[in-house]
Amino acid sequence: MCEGIVKELEGIDLGDKRLNRRSEAILESLAANPQASINSACDGWGDTLAAYRFFKNSAVESTQILQPHVEATKGRIQEHPVVLIVQDTTELDFSSHPPEDANCLNQEDRLGLYDHTHLAVTPDRLCLGVVGVEEFDRTPETLGKTKERSTLPIEEKESLRWLTGYRLASQLSGATPTTQIINVADREADIYDIFMEAEQHPTPADFIIRSKIERCTPERDPDSGPAVYRKVWDEVRASELRTMRTIDLPQTPKRKARQAELEIRAIEITVKPPHARSSLPTVTYNVVLAEEVHGPGDETDVSWILITSLPIDSVKDILQVIDYYVARWTVEVYFRVLKTGCRVEEIQLETMRRVKNCLAFYRIIAWRVMYLTHLNRECPSLPCDAVFDDCEWMSVWKVTTKEEIPDTPPPLSEFMPLLARLGGYNNRPGESPPGPQAVWVGIRRMCDFATAWLEFGPKKRTCV
Repeated sequence: MCEGIVKELEGIDLGDKRLNRRSEAILESLAANPQASINSACDGWGDTLAAYRFFKNSAVESTQILQPHVEATKGRIQEHPVVLIVQDTTELDFSSHPPEDANCLNQEDRLGLYDHTHLAVTPDRLCLGVVGVEEFDRTPETLGKTKERSTLPIEEKESLRWLTGYRLASQLSGATPTTQIINVADREADIYDIFMEAEQHPTPADFIIRSKIERCTPERDPDSGPAVYRKVWDEVRASELRTMRTIDLPQTPKRKARQAELEIRAIEITVKPPHARSSLPTVTYNVVLAEEVHGPGDETDVSWILITSLPIDSVKDILQVIDYYVARWTVEVYFRVLKTGCRVEEIQLETMRRVKNCLAFYRIIAWRVMYLTHLNRECPSLPCDAVFDDCEWMSVWKVTTKEEIPDTPPPLSEFMPLLARLGGYNNRPGESPPGPQAVWVGIRRMCDFATAWLEFGPKKRTCV
């Protein structure tokens, strides 16, 4: 089952046709049951052994496995007028069963790797795919030396990944001139080098980055002393109120889901370089401040200072910056699908290189779950057979509705709730559309039903 996802490996070149075919078989098996172990997902010991040999093969690299999906994602990007390239980092913790060459996370006894993903997302949060991945770890002797590393050139810092991500977005901007590319990132990406890069790159991507560092303007602040410069945060907070906005905040480990009422201000400002790098030029960008009023006062109140190259001339422009930043949450959902839906932290392979090869498949699977979850929201009238095989949608229809198979495939808006029902979605009146967890569980059950449909279903229907 899940033959549709194999299209993401179209054109794969591992230097051997047998390896190319094996990669497709592995992806199809893992996608049919993403929460299962490799042994359980593969069809018998022969296929399981072949999968382990594939991960071990020295001719196979994770970047080669993922590259066809990256190219397919670039094709999807060109179909949209605006695409956000959202970048973020998550931990993959293998401490309970570490590969023999695993290094540290943030503690010596925590073993695994950091996954920094560049995800292409539409403003409506349709996940188009992965366009880049960086994986890194730490050694025991580097732990606890953050201050020492702060003086190193950016090329020697972990934070280089954020600049690399912006450069990747700028490359995409040059390669897709009909699509506006906007790089979106959270506080760790507040790096002066990115803002210089944006002013110097021949095809710069736009950016929205949440501020972390309280930078200064080139202007002195006489009220605070002769050697003190005005602060960017103070300047934007002192500016006029431009508008108010109420947004929905999703639940996180630190807060419950709630609505937040925001006061919004915005200014253009010139910023001087960091004191230790005073020889660098100044940069100019826009700053949007969104601060919650009447919040819970439990340290979860919204206070976003967003640095952006996007225009802030009108209230519509300013609200668009906030909407694009809020869409950044899509990458957090993607990580949840990868870690909870695909259970990648339970991968047990002998070396980190083999783990990375296996991870490349699960990245594509996690994307597909995200894509299907939101596709019916963006394209509700699309016939479901555009993304599901006959044996898949027909078996789900029969099991969930107990009705005769319709002559015409139902649209996604009708089919996806049926699929999600298999994953626990109730589809009650007024209920939100199904989320990724219901979809990935539904896909797993759908694959079982589709197998039975092929073996025992009506012979007059064929599965293409």
